[in-house]
Amino acid sequence: MGNASLAVVITQPRGPLAPGDQVQLTDPKGRRHRLVLEAGRSFHTHRGSLAHDDLIGKPEGSVIVSSGGTAYVALRPLLADYTLSMARGAAVIYPKDAGQILAMADIFAGARVVEAGAGSGALSCWLLRAVGETGLLVSYERRADFAEIARANVERYFGGPHPSWRLVTGEFPAEGAAGTLGPGEAFDRVVLDMLAPWEYAHAASASLREGGLVCCYVATTTQLSRTVEALRGYGSFDEPTAWESLLRGWHVDGLAVRPEHRMVGHTGFLVTARRLADGVTPPPRRRRPAKAARPEAAEPGTEPCDQR
Repeated sequence: MGNASLAVVITQPRGPLAPGDQVQLTDPKGRRHRLVLEAGRSFHTHRGSLAHDDLIGKPEGSVIVSSGGTAYVALRPLLADYTLSMARGAAVIYPKDAGQILAMADIFAGARVVEAGAGSGALSCWLLRAVGETGLLVSYERRADFAEIARANVERYFGGPHPSWRLVTGEFPAEGAAGTLGPGEAFDRVVLDMLAPWEYAHAASASLREGGLVCCYVATTTQLSRTVEALRGYGSFDEPTAWESLLRGWHVDGLAVRPEHRMVGHTGFLVTARRLADGVTPPPRRRRPAKAARPEAAEPGTEPCDQR
């Protein structure tokens, strides 16, 4: 777990660029380089070098020219920029999915959140910034090497240990994580980013307060189906919702307005479900399932086929 005595006060850097600030340099072709400013050092590319001292003290958004004559725009990186360029152990959750998790899982300032599968710490950064210093994020990561990468990435972004973060190296407990809080307390949100979240329906339910929400991130349709059916069948959650988001950029240059040739397509599916009150049975579903959607619903001796 993080050492709260070493925690720093989390603030968003403003004003002139200063030693210790992270800076993103973008060249005319849109290529980006990230560095941490340090007096006396230089940044070298195939297009020449840049002295850190030439950036220190400059306002954010300045343009600096390398020794090779290439102009770079200097800005502090957004969290989306940082997560895409951070050191990785496990794959990171893309900003488009992180934004969906923050919005659709309703992560709010002061929320108590448990995250199972810290990975490289990308989603942890988003969650910590959302819950703020008055909230709590408990992140479980079963692999010690990934946990250390996550810790380093989070502390590099926030400038030190975050006061609201507890990183636990180990499995998400099968009995739930509510025991890490005070007696009678439970989490507001559970975020599962793991290979088999359907195996943790009980753990999610045991961790959540009544009315809390579980959000699962999965990569394949098979995982999606098993996760939804597990939450639906467990009996303590309202009807799950599942979706994915696709991100398509647009090229805009005068009257030449068209979709970009490349897009960020499928990265993962998201599933959310609300925890019901203790002892409550979810009402029966009103949607009529498609024929043969479930093996037990098919007529004996029949198989689905194409009748065209």
